[in-house]
Amino acid sequence: MEIAFGSRLKHAWNAFMNRDPTRYYRDMGMGYSYRPDRIRMTRGNERSIVTSVYNRIALDASAVDIIHSRLDENDRFVGIIPSGLNECLTVGANIDQTGRAFIQDVVMSMLDEGCVAIVPVDTTIDPISTGSYDIDTMRTAKILEWYPKDIKVRIYNDRSGQKEDIIVPKGMSAIVENPLYAVINEPNSTMQRLIRKLNLLDVIDEQSGSGKLDLIIQLPYVIKTEARRKQAENRRKDIEMQLAGSKYGIAYTDGTERITQLNRAVDNNLMAQIEYLTSMLYSQLGITQGILDGTADEKTMLNYYNRTIEPILSAIVDEMKRKFLTKTARTQKQSILFFRDPFKLVPVSEISEIADKFTRNEIMTSNEIRQVVGMKPSDDPKADELRNSNLSAPAGDGDAKVDHGTEGLDDVSDRS
Repeated sequence: MEIAFGSRLKHAWNAFMNRDPTRYYRDMGMGYSYRPDRIRMTRGNERSIVTSVYNRIALDASAVDIIHSRLDENDRFVGIIPSGLNECLTVGANIDQTGRAFIQDVVMSMLDEGCVAIVPVDTTIDPISTGSYDIDTMRTAKILEWYPKDIKVRIYNDRSGQKEDIIVPKGMSAIVENPLYAVINEPNSTMQRLIRKLNLLDVIDEQSGSGKLDLIIQLPYVIKTEARRKQAENRRKDIEMQLAGSKYGIAYTDGTERITQLNRAVDNNLMAQIEYLTSMLYSQLGITQGILDGTADEKTMLNYYNRTIEPILSAIVDEMKRKFLTKTARTQKQSILFFRDPFKLVPVSEISEIADKFTRNEIMTSNEIRQVVGMKPSDDPKADELRNSNLSAPAGDGDAKVDHGTEGLDDVSDRS
C-alpha cells in the first residue's frame, strides 16, 4: 500500500535531519576507540598460534543451534518455547551480542581461562528471591574469586560502559568448566607447554632480528691494566660510532685486530619440540590440520564434532539446564537442547540420494528437504505429508476406490 504524501511528511524520519539538538550534549557514558566488552586473551595466548585453534573451536561450537525446547513423555523434542532465555540463545543475548556471538564468547573465554560464568543481567523477577523468573539479557563473566555459595566475577556493565566486579550466587549463574581442562588449562598440560615453547621461540626470533651485530674485537695487546681497559673501551666506542654514522654500516680496523661475529644461527631442537607438541595437542583435541584449513573429509569432521565440540556444548547446555530451569520446569518437560545441521558437510552430489532415502523412508517431507537445499516451500499439500510418494495412495483413498467398484458391480447385477 502506497503511503500518502501528507502522511510521509508527518511521519518520515531522517538520521541527519530529525535530531534532538540536546541529545548529544548530555552525558552518554564512557567512550572507547575499540569495543570494550570484547574478550581479551590472557597469559600471552594472543601471541601464539593457539588463538587460531581456540577461535576455530569457538566458531564451530557457535554454529550449532541451542534452543529452549519442550519434550514429550519420552524426552523427545516437540517444539520451541518462545521464552526470554530462548531469545537470548537464538536472537540476541544482550545489547552488544547476538545469540551466536554470545556462545562464541562463552567458548573462547572458557578455553582461555578454564572456567567461565554465564550471568543473567536483566530478569523479569529477582532471581535471589525466587527461581521462577525469565531471563531477558545475559553476559559472559570472568571468575575472580570462589566462595562456598557465591563467586566474584568481572562483568561488563553496558549501562556504565565499564567492567565491574560483583558477587553473584552460584545458584543463579551458570558456571561452565572446560571439559578439556587437563589438556588445555593445566599448568603442565600439552597446551601450556606448547605456549611456553612458542614464547621462547619468539624471544629467540626477536634477538635474531634486533639489529645487533654481536661482535668480539681481539686487540693486539693484553688488557690487564686500567689504562689498557680504557684504551679498549675507547676503541669499541670508535667502531660503534663508525658503524652508526656510516650510510652503509662500514667501519675500518687495524691490521692487527681480529673481529669475530657471534650472531650465527644456534643449532637447537626447539622447532622439533614445537612440532611434536603441536601434533600431540591436535591428537588430544581431535583436531587435524585439515580441519583448520578446511580440507578435512566428512569422517574427520564427524570425529572432531563428537570428540571436541560435543563435550563443550554439553557442558554449556547441562549447566544452563541445571541453573536456569527450575525443577518444576524440568518436570513440565522443559529442556535446553542443541542441534547440529547434518547436511552442512554433505556435498551437493549426494543431496539427491539422501533426499530420496529420507522421503522414501518417511523421515522428512518434501518441503523439509527443499528447505535444506535452500528452496522455498511448495504450496502443494502433498509436500507437507510424511509418506512415500513412490507407493500407492493411503488406505483411506484405496477403500474409497474399492467402494466405487462395488457400487458399479451392484448396478450391473441389478440390470441383469
